[in-house]
Amino acid sequence: MSSTAAAGTIDHHHDPTTSTGIPNKKLVMWAFLASDCMFFGCLISTHLIYRLHPPPGVPQARQVFSIELTSFSTFILLMSSLMMALAVNAIQKGNLRSLRSSLLTTIFFGCIFLGCQVYEFNNFVFEKHMTITNSILGTTFFTLTGTHGTHVAIGVFWLLLMYVRSFQPQDTDARPYWFLRNLLHIAVFIGAIVLTGYLLIWLAWAFQAGGFTLATLGKFAGANVLAAIADVACFLGIFRLGRTAGPYAFDEANAVDVEMMGLYWHFVDIVWIVIFTAVYLLEYI
Repeated sequence: MSSTAAAGTIDHHHDPTTSTGIPNKKLVMWAFLASDCMFFGCLISTHLIYRLHPPPGVPQARQVFSIELTSFSTFILLMSSLMMALAVNAIQKGNLRSLRSSLLTTIFFGCIFLGCQVYEFNNFVFEKHMTITNSILGTTFFTLTGTHGTHVAIGVFWLLLMYVRSFQPQDTDARPYWFLRNLLHIAVFIGAIVLTGYLLIWLAWAFQAGGFTLATLGKFAGANVLAAIADVACFLGIFRLGRTAGPYAFDEANAVDVEMMGLYWHFVDIVWIVIFTAVYLLEYI
């Protein structure tokens, strides 16, 4: 049991030091999300208005979109919201192990979503020949979904920083060493994400071009052996750096920080549900 928990139960939903009773960090996050609602509302409205009055010569959305891939990525993002909720619940109970597992799973799901979006964008540009400049459909679509993808990428990086922060030691003498260890932890994490995404996307393209055969897989492996080795090294680094001994300074007193991150992540997921409905599903109704 941590020292904070021993002092008494922490009320994560009420802050007596503020006039509103709500933690200031939460108020700032709610204000930001309110402004972001208006921003995404403008982008979604622009796309819908265009779809009601499409100019001639614009490609048919049904011939461009892949509803199967987008449905899969939507499901993945919804599952990430579940894991984010479990992470908030874990830190409120002071369960660091469960918090880290939930954060890692949320990061994993967020990266899958981003990988699907990169694959989809590449297919639209090079296979369907729809870019942000050659049609109004491409302009509104790439602006809207690209902005949302940027929000997801920011959220993944924020989750990564929170995960690394959870290893902060209570011993103040170890803080300088912990800071350097943090930089290495972040570097290997980003390396693992980038390299894994690169390998999986290129593998999908290889199978798409050469078919799902052992020859295609062998050719891909031969061309990307160094990237695969570097990726494995990054994952081993993550595993090794994640095995530090406590005690840790990160506990249920930091729940409001995780809750703020949860608000942001749930907002991003809700926005995607609206985008998925307005941009994709309406084309099939």
